Amino acid sequence: MDTTTLIIVIVVVVVVVIAVIVAVAMTAGRRRKAEADRQRATELRASAADDGLAAREREAKAARADADAQQAEVDAQRLRQQAQERQDDAAGVRAAADEKLRKADGIDPDVNRSENPPPR
Repeated sequence: MDTTTLIIVIVVVVVVVIAVIVAVAMTAGRRRKAEADRQRATELRASAADDGLAAREREAKAARADADAQQAEVDAQRLRQQAQERQDDAAGVRAAADEKLRKADGIDPDVNRSENPPPR
C-alpha cells in the first residue's frame, strides 16, 4: 500500500468513527430528552390531578353555599309567613278588644254618646 491509499483509509476510518460518535451522542441526547419529557409529563399529570381535585372541592363548597342560601331563603319566607300570621292575629285581637270597648261604652250610662270616642 502506498502512502496516499493509507492516508485515504485513515481519513475514512476517522470520518466513520466521528460519524459513529456523533450518532451515539445524538441518540443518547434524544434518550435523555425523551426521559426528561416523560418526567415533565408525569409531573404535569400529577399537577393536573391535584388541580382537578381542588376544582371539585371548590365546586362542592359552592354547591353547599348555594344550598345554604336556598335554605336561608326558605327560612326567611317561613318567618315572613309567621310574622304575617301573628300580625293578622294581633289585628283580630285588637278588633275584638275595640269591639268590647264599644260594647262597654254602649252599655255604660256614664259615657256621653254624643262625643266622638278618641281613636285607639
